[in-house]
Amino acid sequence: MAIISDIQEEQQQKTPETKSASASGSASASASSSGARVGATSFSTKFDRNNTSGFLEKALEFLAQESDFMRRPTAERDLVAIFKAVREKERKKMEEERKKRWAAEEEKKKKEAEVKAKEEAKAEPKVVEEKSGKRVPNKGNGLDMEKYSWTQSLQEVNIIIPVPAGTKSRDIVYEAKKNRLKFGLKGQPLIIDGELYQSIKPDDCLWSIEDQTAVSILLTKHNQLEWWKALLKGDPEIDTQKVEPEPSKLSDLDSETRQTVEKMMFDQRQKQMGLPTSEEMQKQEILKKFMSEHPEMDFSRAKIQ
Repeated sequence: MAIISDIQEEQQQKTPETKSASASGSASASASSSGARVGATSFSTKFDRNNTSGFLEKALEFLAQESDFMRRPTAERDLVAIFKAVREKERKKMEEERKKRWAAEEEKKKKEAEVKAKEEAKAEPKVVEEKSGKRVPNKGNGLDMEKYSWTQSLQEVNIIIPVPAGTKSRDIVYEAKKNRLKFGLKGQPLIIDGELYQSIKPDDCLWSIEDQTAVSILLTKHNQLEWWKALLKGDPEIDTQKVEPEPSKLSDLDSETRQTVEKMMFDQRQKQMGLPTSEEMQKQEILKKFMSEHPEMDFSRAKIQ
């Protein structure tokens, strides 16, 4: 239902007298027969969402019958102005609702990121230490530290450092030299600051922010034939005999380097099983050949050095 009650020509009493009229025009007929109208006039009709033009037409007809609005020279211009004002009001309303939804979504993402960061910060790294005092490497052949974790291949070292959600590049403090690494956030104590376990190629190193919740640092090793026992000198060391390189990476190496890596992997497996390394096996073969050539000699006390 719609009510138009803004048409009032004269008020003769303190309490206005109201007359009702239906869309058929009974109210207008009564008003015209009685002369001057007193108080406000009501307008009623059904609103059909499928026929909004019909509703507007009836409303304008009622307005024409009950006032001189439609006879004014500015009537058309005034209607256009009213239409524009209503449309602008609706546009602002929709824009405001969109901004509220966007702000709510951003706030939700921010809270989820903060919760995730807190959980990761509270999570203590799983440390497995052997009798030798060296630690078992993580799945990436590195170690999980208190404030960061690092992994490695023969060619590179990758460091993952959790940072507060929304961290920007301008907030980062980073310096990589041949034998030293610094990393932290501006205005806070450095997270990493020390001498690297082995030298790197600074020009081939880089860092990036991952999902605005962590920083990834990639260091290129200078010596690409050895596993690092630690990221920084003085840090807890891993047992490199427990390192498990990815076999698929061997195909990326040249022939000489690949043979060296395969030999290292073989020797590590042999040591883990308490068996002789390739060098020890070679010495044994030489000794056996020498013994077969000199049966007259006593080799009962012979030892392989």
